[in-house]
Amino acid sequence: MTYKQAGMIGAALSLALTGFAGKPAVSTSVAQSNASYPSVSQLDVSPPSETEASPVVTEAPLSYKLETYNSRAMRGRRTYGVALPPGYEQNPQQRYPVIFLLHGGHGTPKSWFEKEKGSALVTLETLYATGKLPPSIIITPDGYDQRGTTGLRDPAYIDGPNGKIATHIGNELVKLVQSRYRTLPAPNYWAIGGLSSGGWGAMNVGLHHLNHFSILFSHSGYFRDKSGSRNSPIDLVRTLSSQQRQKLRIYLDAGQGDRFALTQNRQFQTRLKQLKIANVVHEFPGEHTWRYWRQHLADSLTFVGEQFQQQEEGRLTKTL
Repeated sequence: MTYKQAGMIGAALSLALTGFAGKPAVSTSVAQSNASYPSVSQLDVSPPSETEASPVVTEAPLSYKLETYNSRAMRGRRTYGVALPPGYEQNPQQRYPVIFLLHGGHGTPKSWFEKEKGSALVTLETLYATGKLPPSIIITPDGYDQRGTTGLRDPAYIDGPNGKIATHIGNELVKLVQSRYRTLPAPNYWAIGGLSSGGWGAMNVGLHHLNHFSILFSHSGYFRDKSGSRNSPIDLVRTLSSQQRQKLRIYLDAGQGDRFALTQNRQFQTRLKQLKIANVVHEFPGEHTWRYWRQHLADSLTFVGEQFQQQEEGRLTKTL
């Protein structure tokens, strides 16, 4: 069944859900590599090549903008990026799934949208046009704590002495988005993912807030943090109840030239399999670069779209 057949890119997706419809099958795609691990500071920021995904021309091209608000958790003004789905203004009764995209080291809320980096709007237009992802609200938070960023400090997606970033993104920002935009409220229609330290952040924030998110994804991430087990997803998943594990769906990928991320992915996948948590893992050609993340954002978002589709098909079946 496609999105069009199920009516998911339309009125059907505007209905709120009331529960999890079923756990997806676990599948994996793994390849071996002996390539060396590249320096994280040497990120490839070259523009997309002609062989990468080309934009799909639509009557109303997608766009994004930056918004600000006052954060109690962070005690000050915060910024996030937002890309609303096509037809959002023309369909005032429709509600939409939500996807949070977290940046990595030296990133900003704009990084996923910038053409020479994430070029996410190109990917989204293609996925919407091909029905692989239903129109969704895309949010890109600021991942830095009160210290900001330097060349030596990555985002800190934890509740720590310099700010409650995990609470800020996983709870406060979620509630703000729910109040500002027409969202589907059920966690089955909320996903959070990211790249590099943002991949770890997505897992950490998501696992601490499973009342808001049930779909987590990571590109080139890691899963054991220096701050300890409380912020290490490979340990956190062991603390989940059987019901939480059943509802959780996880996507991981890493480049075959990214040795550190490959090792982290394999270790985390082993833990997920032990706990029978649904997961999909890929190892693609590439390294720890924006070129890699730009190319494979479509893979993670296609996975997210499949989860949205399974939930909607299950809901529609229950109503028959």
